[in-house]
Amino acid sequence: MAQRPRNAFYAQSGGVTAVINASACGVIETARKHPDRIGKLYAGRNGILGALREDLVDTGKESEAAIRALRHTPAGAFGSARYKLKGLDENRAEYERLIEVFRAHDIGYFFYNGGGDSQDTCHKVSQIGEELAYPVVCVGVPKTIDNDLPFTDCCPGFGSVAKYVATSIREASFDVVSMAETSTKVFVLEVMGRHAGWITAACGLASERPADGPHILLFPEIAFDPEAFLAKVDATVKAYGHCVIGVSEGIRDGAGNFLSDSGVRDAFGHAQLGGVAPLIAGMIKQRLGYKHHWAVADYLQRAARHLASRTDVKQAYAMGKAAVELALRGHNAVMPTIERISDRPYKWKVGMVALADVANRERMMPRDYISADGFHITAKCRRYLAPLIAGEDHPPYRDGLPDYVRLKLSAVKRKLDTDFGK
Repeated sequence: MAQRPRNAFYAQSGGVTAVINASACGVIETARKHPDRIGKLYAGRNGILGALREDLVDTGKESEAAIRALRHTPAGAFGSARYKLKGLDENRAEYERLIEVFRAHDIGYFFYNGGGDSQDTCHKVSQIGEELAYPVVCVGVPKTIDNDLPFTDCCPGFGSVAKYVATSIREASFDVVSMAETSTKVFVLEVMGRHAGWITAACGLASERPADGPHILLFPEIAFDPEAFLAKVDATVKAYGHCVIGVSEGIRDGAGNFLSDSGVRDAFGHAQLGGVAPLIAGMIKQRLGYKHHWAVADYLQRAARHLASRTDVKQAYAMGKAAVELALRGHNAVMPTIERISDRPYKWKVGMVALADVANRERMMPRDYISADGFHITAKCRRYLAPLIAGEDHPPYRDGLPDYVRLKLSAVKRKLDTDFGK
């Protein structure tokens, strides 16, 4: 007897990327190829909140062209959210609410597109489904610009932000060189990276010779030593007439404190970092007297689809596609991964890891990826990073601007009487 098709639910979580919609495209297009196994595919409006609030979007109302256009559209087309579900023992009601909504809409597959916290949630949903006699096939879809998920060679979203920051700091370096004789001698670019310095490391790809910027990189993995840093800046300016610096938002002092901790916490309990670039630049001005400029890449680095890495786009789509295929093959509580086969030529394949192993774990920069003095990247790190920024995948343009899709986001009729949180 043929198995009846079950509906599926897809949600985007946490900070968005230039290619998270490519993963959405992979999920939706692959699900549409299996109408005998997957009925309707719903998306959560604003991530997991869409499930908790029974605020679902019917992706079936979107045309094939619109879904295809997701592949070149940045940010989260269905809306994302920084909303962390606590442990099953701490807040069981939220997980039971998810199952209630899934049951009401006959959802048998859950695809959660996010980082470590999201993979933990996906794992817990699979557990509570079993407990409540409503089994749900739960598959995580990896995503994070921080590149800090374990058991995968890289994370979709990282390659594009790496390409953006390397390009930006190279271009800024050319600017500084042009004006250093009479103007700015030090430029500081702050990039994202709370605990792991992968994005900062990517800045290092821009320097191919000792005189090229960036000359100094500041990583979260290396305790910030102000005296050593200032001496390095001074020596660099004296040697080359200028100094370009890439710094992670998450650098810490010798006691482990964030240099730029604002004292505010976000929805995940993470410290809200208040901008380390002006702090570093001010230190240079006060101690060394050099004229400086600083910039914060902020949202620009993760939204820059016009400069996306072709490798990253392909891998993001492949992870969405693989998530559906794994689910249909009977795998549950797993996440597809990227396995590197070789550096040159760059080859990779799709792998798989259990959500229990990947949830809430962070992969930091290996020490041998960072130079002995702690201020730059090694040749080994370059070999790892270089393929991830390779290739161009430009979006279509209209009237001189990228032409991105906006979905209909057709709402699904609610079936429950109760509202989340009431």
